[in-house]
Amino acid sequence: MKVVTTLGQFILEKQADFPYAKGELSRLLRDIGIAAKIVNREVNKAGLADILGEAGTTNVQGEGQKKLDVYANEQFISALKHGGECCIVASEENDDYIPIESEVSKDARYIVAMDPLDGSSNIDVNVAVGTIFSIYRRKSAEGKATITDVLQRGTEQVAAGYVIYGSSTMLVYTTGKGVNGFTLDPSIGEFCLSHADMKLPEDGFIYSINEGNYVHFPDGVKKYIKYCQVEDKKTGRPYTSRYIGSMVADVHRNLIKGGIFIYPVTAGAPNGKLRLVYECNPMAFIVEQAGGRASNGYERILDLDVDALHQRSAIFIGSKNMVKKAEEMMASFSPQGTKKTFEGEVVLQ
Repeated sequence: MKVVTTLGQFILEKQADFPYAKGELSRLLRDIGIAAKIVNREVNKAGLADILGEAGTTNVQGEGQKKLDVYANEQFISALKHGGECCIVASEENDDYIPIESEVSKDARYIVAMDPLDGSSNIDVNVAVGTIFSIYRRKSAEGKATITDVLQRGTEQVAAGYVIYGSSTMLVYTTGKGVNGFTLDPSIGEFCLSHADMKLPEDGFIYSINEGNYVHFPDGVKKYIKYCQVEDKKTGRPYTSRYIGSMVADVHRNLIKGGIFIYPVTAGAPNGKLRLVYECNPMAFIVEQAGGRASNGYERILDLDVDALHQRSAIFIGSKNMVKKAEEMMASFSPQGTKKTFEGEVVLQ
């Protein structure tokens, strides 16, 4: 009989990896897992309840909020407020960060940044959506945590993960010691270890990008797309094009099968569109821990300075060799000057 390891059991077993945490990080991860179960329940019955469609409000990005966006945001914030381990929540759906000031959280040392429902435009058509989260330790030793505690580089993350609500619901996370995936077993209501020590293939055969914006892409991206489409038996090209429109879903597929996800700068989004704090940094942390690579086309995502809560960035993320090839194309056809990226490497000369 196969022994099943639940998320809670796994977290407790790995707690010794973080002697400074005294259990807070473990409890925080469990709180996120509980909120994910609640959101999953609503996502799975979205077609039966009055939670589909627009909520009639917009978030700080000026994007229309779906009803499930708002619901997911409320559930995760509520779980983090009541858990007592979190002193600040920063959400893509809120204009500003949310300080948590209560008796149970007075000694809290952790900050959580999240995209509560990534890919929410897919909700109404029953396509996979997800939650992305990132966890930092606060820097300030005394007083209230501030925006400075939130605006940390991606290298400072102590944990990051995502939940994908699809044909099955999975929670995938890292604490900097590899990546593990847990699938929700609805019969017992528990996330169970299903994908231990996940590794991203160094090479892949899938590229994910919204080619409808091709005319607005930098020349380096256009050249890379054409490279992917040219027939070459030695490298297994042409590659397969797959684009879901949910970063969680696209990156999750590529994490398992190998591939690259690209969301570049465009004429309409000169700084990129995805959020560095809520999307790029946590996904980059996960992918790097699985042996992959993540950059903005020139620099490592995790090394980028964070100057604003809703800062945007381009991202090239996935199988190491595919991302390197895309960076070569950016260096040759869309040069930005000399910039160091990964240790020991220089992309642009």
